[in-house]
Amino acid sequence: MARTKQTSASPAPGAGTLFALRAIGVILAARWALSMSQMGYLSSVRAMTSSPWACLNLVLIFLLIVLPGAKPRMERPLHPLPQWLRQALRLLALLTFGFAIFSVGAFVWTSGWRRFVHALAETNGWLAVAPALYAVVMWICRPRALWRTNIAARRFAIGRYAISLDPVTRTAMVWAESRKLGQYDARELSVKWPVLAASAQPAAAPVATNGIARRSWFSRRPKVELLWDSPAAAGHNRTTVFRAPLSTESDRSAARALDATLSQV
Repeated sequence: MARTKQTSASPAPGAGTLFALRAIGVILAARWALSMSQMGYLSSVRAMTSSPWACLNLVLIFLLIVLPGAKPRMERPLHPLPQWLRQALRLLALLTFGFAIFSVGAFVWTSGWRRFVHALAETNGWLAVAPALYAVVMWICRPRALWRTNIAARRFAIGRYAISLDPVTRTAMVWAESRKLGQYDARELSVKWPVLAASAQPAAAPVATNGIARRSWFSRRPKVELLWDSPAAAGHNRTTVFRAPLSTESDRSAARALDATLSQV
């Protein structure tokens, strides 16, 4: 008896990101259509042609809804967007977010909080929702690695860099977001840990030393380096593959796991 093929109900990796971006684009387009119907379509078109910020919004809405080149892929679960589209959306969202915040701030400065609250109620909260949507687009399109750390699969993510180790061929693939940096011999790679400022301070004056070290730690995040030391590559000995800040605990855990795995190759 032939078995029926079972299909998985789980969505493809990255499908949620595409859905969220398209939903934001549809919300912005619906709001624009409502505003144009209230102002009159002819006068709205005339106003948009003379406003560069309106053109930026239109381009952003178009890219959010269409998402050209975007496709969920199993090997890139956190990067369903092409790199150019991710950077374009992040830049446009930053510009429109800055203009929205400036416009709201100028309105509050000239008219006062009471009129701002009244305008917020008349627009059903859109004066606060619009900047929040632009901020969400920037957050979704932030620099990220291709995947999350999976020690069992020998995949590591430190900041926006991703490293994949193949124990059979003893090679390592390194990516910066969705751009491939190169393929290296894993035996020639090593992790260089940051040197804290406290180790360079004299033993005297412990209170002052602790204060300097604490200020240095918080003002400048420590960075870990992945070094490539190949005796066969002339002119490329002791090269820094990447340098990434250890901003989160997951980055520190991934760096420790990567260091331990490279020492066992």
